[in-house]
Amino acid sequence: MATILSFIAPHGFQDIEYADSKAELEAAGHSVITVSTTFECLGKYGTVCAADHLLDEIHFDEYDALLLVGGPGIYDYFHSPKLIALAQQFHSAQKPVSAICAAVAILAQANLLSGKKSTCFEGVADQLLAKGAHYTGSLVEVDDRVVTASGPEAARDFGKAIAQLFTQ
Repeated sequence: MATILSFIAPHGFQDIEYADSKAELEAAGHSVITVSTTFECLGKYGTVCAADHLLDEIHFDEYDALLLVGGPGIYDYFHSPKLIALAQQFHSAQKPVSAICAAVAILAQANLLSGKKSTCFEGVADQLLAKGAHYTGSLVEVDDRVVTASGPEAARDFGKAIAQLFTQ
């Protein structure tokens, strides 16, 4: 099965988006590797999580898909050269890229949403539109190998949608 790289902000990742998408992917038989910029991470609602690897250690060729988790902490990474380059590498290699809530703005900054149906936390929709995305406001959107979701209420369906890309 697939190995999914899940990026969370070190402080303020969205607990439900992380836990529920991970649970769905693991239930489908996939492995989820958590990465951040520190080993100890703290969610918006108090979840303490240990990252498996640091962002600087990641080699995209060891993973089958990229997942970016939202939450208030992700705003610090909207213009992260490392995350933007990583998303572009996955996309160029025809590997799925996915983001939920505000993290979808990183895919927009990486120029991966132009002409694609996508959704996100409504507060960053303008960033998607500015980069040529077709913002739908739906819970989850899948356009080719790009999966986007609106927020915590979509986390389980988001995880299922990513998992389904590996059954086609």
